[in-house]
Amino acid sequence: MEKKLQELTQKLYNEGVEKANTEADKILAEAKSEAEKIKQDAQKEAKKIIADAEQKTAEIKKNVDSELNLAANQSVREVKQKITDMIVSKVINEPVKKAFNDEKFVKEIIETVVKNWNPQKNESIDLAVLLPADMEKEFNQFFTAKSGKELNASLELSFSESIKGGFKIGPSDGSYKISFTEEDFENFFKSYLRPKTVEMLYPGE
Repeated sequence: MEKKLQELTQKLYNEGVEKANTEADKILAEAKSEAEKIKQDAQKEAKKIIADAEQKTAEIKKNVDSELNLAANQSVREVKQKITDMIVSKVINEPVKKAFNDEKFVKEIIETVVKNWNPQKNESIDLAVLLPADMEKEFNQFFTAKSGKELNASLELSFSESIKGGFKIGPSDGSYKISFTEEDFENFFKSYLRPKTVEMLYPGE
């Protein structure tokens, strides 16, 4: 009887151990499977994060490169523009200034403009001329000595500090004025010379 009890006890023990081992193996297998799944999910997420980061980095690099190229092109254009303006100004400003400081030259221009203002030479017209303030004495004397008949016009002279060289002329009623100032001539010559200078300095552009 005692022997059978021992055998039964041993059998129950063995069955319990086996069942426990089986359960443990199952739990371990499930744990390993879950761990593998977590690992795979983590790897997928890591790859996605890396891919997103690489894409974002590529976009940032592209934008930075684009901004750098734009800035570089703008800088080059500005430098070219400054070089062109410097050359054009050097070529034009000094000669124009020198010409408009020549009273004889300015007087001849005014005479030419006045004489050709009205194609009907038998009709006298009244004109107003605005001149630089520092030329008042010389021009008053010169045009006072000129007869209206000789110029075919009656001239009203006025002087202004705002004009540095050249003159403005128009009907004495002030309806309009045509400008022949130093600045006008500089701008006129620059508008012509600038594209020619660019073409010479930067052919093919």
